[in-house]
Amino acid sequence: MKSNYLLKHIIGSFIFFACIFISAGRINYWQGLIYLTIGLIMFVLNYTIFRINSQLLKERANPGDGTKNWDKILLGLLSITSLSMNIIAGLDSGRFHWSPEFHWSVILVGIIFTIIGQLLFLIAQKQNKFFSSTVRIQADREHSVCDTGLYKIVRHPAYLGMIIQSVGFPLLFGSLWSLIPICLSIIIAITRTNLEDKTLKAELKGYIQYSLKTKYRLIPFVW
Repeated sequence: MKSNYLLKHIIGSFIFFACIFISAGRINYWQGLIYLTIGLIMFVLNYTIFRINSQLLKERANPGDGTKNWDKILLGLLSITSLSMNIIAGLDSGRFHWSPEFHWSVILVGIIFTIIGQLLFLIAQKQNKFFSSTVRIQADREHSVCDTGLYKIVRHPAYLGMIIQSVGFPLLFGSLWSLIPICLSIIIAITRTNLEDKTLKAELKGYIQYSLKTKYRLIPFVW
């Protein structure tokens, strides 16, 4: 199971990053190389410091029954927007230079946001033993509420990480045009957060009590 999941992860990551360099039309695309380096570091951390247990690995590789139909649709849309932002960024800052040149400080902010966002995702995954790749109530795994670590601050820290890294992406690449799919992906992530939160309140024992203690879904002091 671990080898199958690792292989899927490698193939998926290769396609994801290849889109950037193919769109840019060159391998010496420095924004792409920085993004690739960050991705490789996070990949290593995912299987070392932030390695998850075998049961969660199995769940993430092949979620059990009960995935919500709306989540399948949203995950498909997120895949499309993720590939789109890579392709557009490569075409824009890597090949045709449609956007004005960004100051190095803006690019640095983008790098920092990308790192923070991806780290938040890995930490959230590590801290929650029910961190499935789809939205479902894992009755077969005795699903219970995670209320420790990052989950004391917001109820969906992984989505917060995804949004932070999404904000960093156009800054890192210096691509205004990539904002189009990125804004769509953020809207989808917020929608998924809201629907998942409603599902957990309705179907997971103890989640309503948890939501009264941890008041914010996504952004502290905001929502």
